[in-house]
Amino acid sequence: MTPAELELRYYAVLGLVGEASRMALDYFNRNDSLGVTMKGAQDWLTIADGAVESFLRERLSTLFPTDAVIGEEGGGEASDAVWIIDPIDGTANFARNDRNWCISIGFLLNGRPEIGVIAAPALEELYCARRGQGATMNGQTIAVSGGGEIGRACIELGWSTRIPVQNYLAMVERGYTAGAAVRRAGSGALGICHVANGRTDAYAELHINAWDVAAGLLIASEAGAAVNDFFAGDGISTGNPVLCCTPALAAELEAITGIVSQRDIR
Repeated sequence: MTPAELELRYYAVLGLVGEASRMALDYFNRNDSLGVTMKGAQDWLTIADGAVESFLRERLSTLFPTDAVIGEEGGGEASDAVWIIDPIDGTANFARNDRNWCISIGFLLNGRPEIGVIAAPALEELYCARRGQGATMNGQTIAVSGGGEIGRACIELGWSTRIPVQNYLAMVERGYTAGAAVRRAGSGALGICHVANGRTDAYAELHINAWDVAAGLLIASEAGAAVNDFFAGDGISTGNPVLCCTPALAAELEAITGIVSQRDIR
């Protein structure tokens, strides 16, 4: 794929995420219209999830018919060129009228993230990155905190029902024991963005799906974060652990989480 073809995809998705944001925000502001259901324990679904994903699938398939599309709600199969979409990341927050949710769109070429766009319309924030070109929030360059003292660090540890709760609680305990402040805000994609812009020093989760991180890991890596090799093996189809942190804390975060990081995303 030529640089011009990648650039076309980048600017196309910026336009699409703007339209998708307006659609999602309209649902969010009419909370009684969400038609909330549950896919499983603490696994929320709203009408907005399906509507936003359908819109993005249709437009991307029309614009780039040779690209594959994978979405949280509709699934899909990977190919050499694939879009990976989470229409609403942080659906539980969305359904409860909490503003901490986002739309995440990542583009991978030959298994490597090339484009990452995350919109948090209720927070009026737009995160963007292209491989080798840095990361921005609302058009301004962002960078990780650079903090190197675990006793002053703020880390977010995501929780998944796919992992035994004892494993999660043990990781949280190791975080507190090391001296870090630990939080959980309910959106993995935004948690990774908050590492990218220095609001927190790390995000980790013992299992997370590709649609939650396909855009965010590129954004964080381009902002200077150390990240793990999430897309190794069957990461796209079955998920993997994720670790994203300011590099000076990588060794201590690896000890807390058991997840090995690297400086650059592959």
